Amino acid sequence: MSDWQARAGTVFTPRKQPATGARGMVVTNHPAASAAGAQMLAEGGNAVDAAVAAILALSVCEPMMVGLFGGGLMHLAHPDGTHEVLDGMACAPFSARPEMFEGREPHRQLRGGQSVAVPANLLAWEAALTRHGRFSMADVVAPAIRLAERGFTVSGYLNECIQETAADLALDSGMARLFLPDGAPLAVGARLVNGALGETLRTIAAEGADALHQGDLGTSASHDLARKGGIITTDDLAAARVIRREAVRGTYRGIEVYGPPPPSAGGVHVLQMLNLLEAYDIAASGFGTPATLHLIAEALRMAFADRAVATADPAFLKVPVAKLISKEYAAERRGFLDLARAQVWTAGLTNRESANTTHITVADGEGRIACCTHTINSLFGAKILLRESGLIPNNYMALFDPRPGLAQSIEPGKRVTTSMSPLILRRDGAPYAALGLPGGLRIFASTFQAVMNLVDHGMSVQEAVEAPRAWTMGGPLEMEPAFGAATREALAAMGHEPLAVPHVAGGMGAIRFHADGMMEGASCWRADGAPVGIGGGPAASGVRFFPDVTR
Repeated sequence: MSDWQARAGTVFTPRKQPATGARGMVVTNHPAASAAGAQMLAEGGNAVDAAVAAILALSVCEPMMVGLFGGGLMHLAHPDGTHEVLDGMACAPFSARPEMFEGREPHRQLRGGQSVAVPANLLAWEAALTRHGRFSMADVVAPAIRLAERGFTVSGYLNECIQETAADLALDSGMARLFLPDGAPLAVGARLVNGALGETLRTIAAEGADALHQGDLGTSASHDLARKGGIITTDDLAAARVIRREAVRGTYRGIEVYGPPPPSAGGVHVLQMLNLLEAYDIAASGFGTPATLHLIAEALRMAFADRAVATADPAFLKVPVAKLISKEYAAERRGFLDLARAQVWTAGLTNRESANTTHITVADGEGRIACCTHTINSLFGAKILLRESGLIPNNYMALFDPRPGLAQSIEPGKRVTTSMSPLILRRDGAPYAALGLPGGLRIFASTFQAVMNLVDHGMSVQEAVEAPRAWTMGGPLEMEPAFGAATREALAAMGHEPLAVPHVAGGMGAIRFHADGMMEGASCWRADGAPVGIGGGPAASGVRFFPDVTR
């Protein structure tokens, strides 16, 4: 029995197995994408080449989660110990107005042409590749082209996503043709081919991101969107930009924790919550006990009470990052925490952020790490297909508040906010772990708990990503099934509202870095994820065959 299990109030057995390797590790939420990234490492590329290849492959084999017409964050760590975040979040079009959805049918903001924001995913991937990669766009997009043109096998996970959204997909002829052949969802084991997307990827291989943001592909996409009520123009696409941001940094029990800054809430609030709980002996309290879960729930409620202030495009709203991630602020807030009773903390926002995203975690043997979260927001984004290009656009406009005059109101050029939380941890300056996941508002709650699983409870990386999770933003306390009835009853007696749910957030992918140079990758049961490690190494110098040497 592990030490953490001896103290735990909840125990569990991981369902998947980790992978190990000293030369590289790729963890994504689809095995074909993990293989695409590993191929780049095997051919001499670095973590950035592998990350971009994996994301492009995911845009094909996780079409419900991510695509070229979406947005996201790339958290990169370099061999010299520096970090940067490439912000490729989507933004509101130039012709967007604060009142454009006010008093109108809610579905206009959730699906269809008007729900689409200006994408920047592809720009971020290209920027990372150009600045830090070794391969060309043509090199890294090749696996995705093969997956689009030759197809891939539909998993139970994808099939269930199609079933869940079938009524909306049926409203668009292109989506219906691709995902509902003969009126029924693609069956498990069927082969999904998107030839138009394959052609688009070939264009990107030749022209790069300019194809979408400056060229004919963008013109085609804007015309397709206009036919579906969209307002994105070629001027919007041409003006889209990647922003290089400094990662936020804090410490937790001597471990350095780096995360994304605003417009992401992930890094700020993970650090805020870790600071808050650093004063308590979480290890002694035990994993999954009512006492530990009470502290987690109260930390989440406090964080969500501040989130409306901290989650915004910093170009439009001043964000008090330094205060929120300070130890002093945590001590001040800690003074209000009651160890015996749950309290009401006003969150001040609505749950509009989609849980349907994807994540990759990649590392090479030279010290580079790419921890990246990307999405088209809701399942299948705007739930429309741009038939000429095979692209599924985002529905990121759904994240804005439809009411004018608020921090999250629509403004032209304003970036959407996010809870994405790609984290990289260091111990004594060396990489310790990297992790992230999809899950909308539940993302940073899950990475927060994973950090405690590793640091406080001493779990293996496989245990840390698969451990049961809890979540609240001020209302019911969502709890995964592994937390038993007795634990839920104890929390209810403390004033919480336990709510049993099948799962909290999505599939986490993580890498743990060991002192001997070995990397251990893990993905969890909440998605199709698979880690792929690169081991082995070059032949020893001077080794060769001598079949015909004249002596």
